[in-house]
Amino acid sequence: MYELKVITNFSAAHQLKEFEGACEDLHGHNWKIEVCVTSATLHEAGVVIDFRILKKHVNQIMESLDHKFLNELDPFKDQNPSSENIARYVAEQLAILLQDPEIKVSRVTAWESETASATYYP
Repeated sequence: MYELKVITNFSAAHQLKEFEGACEDLHGHNWKIEVCVTSATLHEAGVVIDFRILKKHVNQIMESLDHKFLNELDPFKDQNPSSENIARYVAEQLAILLQDPEIKVSRVTAWESETASATYYP
């Protein structure tokens, strides 16, 4: 099994509803997002996927989140835009964009600070 990882980031504001504490107030983060994909096979060029293509897909997702108030975005209207839900959202969107049954999203980690992260395993 092969695993590729790309790391990117985005900045956005959010607030966690029904959360007792400061995070219930409007605040922002500079999230670091780690995306990992796996495949049991390599393409003819000896790669799982061209890193440029993988980064293009991930950047497309980041553009939809960057410099936004996450609570107002459709994916987070009915759920808190927590790091956990952000990681799941990125994983689900990337799976749609990959369109290759041989390549699976294995995990996405959303870091909301240097010391706190949430990982989603599809």
